Amino acid sequence: MKDPLSRRQMLALGGTVAAGALTGACRTPTRPHGAALGATLFGIAGAHTAGKYALPPLPYGYDALAPLYEERTVRIHHDKHHAGYVRGLNATLDKLTRARESKDYGAVKALSRDLAFHGSGHVLHTLFWHSMTPGGTKMPDSLARRMKTDFGSVETAQAQFAAATKQVEGSGWGVLAYEPIGKQLMILQAEKHQNLTVWGVVPLLVCDVWEHAYYLQFANARGDWVANFMKLANWKFAADRLAAAMA
Repeated sequence: MKDPLSRRQMLALGGTVAAGALTGACRTPTRPHGAALGATLFGIAGAHTAGKYALPPLPYGYDALAPLYEERTVRIHHDKHHAGYVRGLNATLDKLTRARESKDYGAVKALSRDLAFHGSGHVLHTLFWHSMTPGGTKMPDSLARRMKTDFGSVETAQAQFAAATKQVEGSGWGVLAYEPIGKQLMILQAEKHQNLTVWGVVPLLVCDVWEHAYYLQFANARGDWVANFMKLANWKFAADRLAAAMA
């Protein structure tokens, strides 16, 4: 008999903080049980601790991605912007707790919006730091085969991902995801953090194109930032998430 919460179920919820499942492991994990589920955002240590969402440490040094992604930008992006989403998420959850206690739901519309915004910001940023690695990684054969099946070739998939990311309207993200109903890869854009998802997708690799992600280093040359991201892309991370989603 299978466990009540399968690895696919843990991963397969896209777009909002309810998708704590979005932050699956960067390596195939032992399936967590009981209290272990609360220890991480499903595999990435430090994203949820002691009953609160938390800022996880970077998986590398602040300067490890330089010169493609400089230390100053990484430090501000992680320590200020990502941390801000964590604070906003916890503050929103506290406000919702007080609303339930007082039975005053007058602000629930705004709080629900804040929950999706800050929660998705935390989840996607947690994935983002693991979507890069110094020097990038060679794409595993398992992911390359899926890309060939779903996009025609690896090169076509990478070109579509880069183009979609560059063309996000306003602020948002490029997202390589697995859609479990059709059992296929999709490339999506997310505006802000929480808009334009396909419910149930499992993000495998994400690229942040909010201006705070690149403006200090690249000014308004978003395309240059995306080109550098592609050189840093951690395809091993994406492949491991795909394997977990399909298990």
